Amino acid sequence: MITLTDSAVSQIRKLAVEKASEGQLLRIFVEAGGCSGFEYGMSFEAKKEDDQVLESNGVSFLIDPTSLEYLDGSVVDFDDGLSGKGFDIRNPNATSTCGCGRSFN
Repeated sequence: MITLTDSAVSQIRKLAVEKASEGQLLRIFVEAGGCSGFEYGMSFEAKKEDDQVLESNGVSFLIDPTSLEYLDGSVVDFDDGLSGKGFDIRNPNATSTCGCGRSFN
């Protein structure tokens, strides 16, 4: 399971109104890249055949099976404070992370 905090839910709902087209949900994914080997990503997309639709805190989102393996147990937060860096994924499966907050191993 992946948990979205209240602040993440608020920002996702705001972005969905601004950026999502009809029938699109937020996709949370992992891809090769970044300075630590893997990189987190988010985008609004239509559901693909192998996607799972998960729900947290009243928001449904998409995730592919491979990304779910890497992200299971993670918490997605959003920080918009003075030193906020946007979305932050706290991933218990990451053995190391980069200072940018988007890359992990």
